[in-house]
Amino acid sequence: MQALSLVIRPETPDDHHAIERLHARAFGPGRYARTAFRLREGATHRADLSVTASVGSFLVGSVRMAPVTAGGGGFLALGPLAVDPSFSGRGVGTSLMRASLTAAAEAGESLVILVGDAPFYARFGFRPVPAGQLVLPGPVDPARFLALELKPDFLATAQGPVAADRRS
Repeated sequence: MQALSLVIRPETPDDHHAIERLHARAFGPGRYARTAFRLREGATHRADLSVTASVGSFLVGSVRMAPVTAGGGGFLALGPLAVDPSFSGRGVGTSLMRASLTAAAEAGESLVILVGDAPFYARFGFRPVPAGQLVLPGPVDPARFLALELKPDFLATAQGPVAADRRS
């Protein structure tokens, strides 16, 4: 397989429409019913922590970070992580994850949560959220509700219903 000439860079406002088309290709119309989508609904993602991947002029991947709160504390929800289906399995998602998590850590963030495939996200340090500690606005498989502490022991302080932080 030929190596990609992948360019990873921060998301810009000009990326909006290309990212929306990418989400449609990667997830289809069912994405709107997912709990993770409902969590982010109506909130603005953090463009300073959101990253895109391009090959030439074609946007092939994107990951976003959105501010959320629980129990009075703020942290981040990662997602969606989208890779164009024709570029799946070529390291795009891994490159995006590394870049976005590095940006979050450098920004001094404490915790990142997500709903996703545990075997994929475990390689970045994500682990299941303890049962009942955080509650999302809809059903979720507990094995897919994951967290990564960027500051040690922060997860223990985050409790209760998780909601989008619409103050951003």
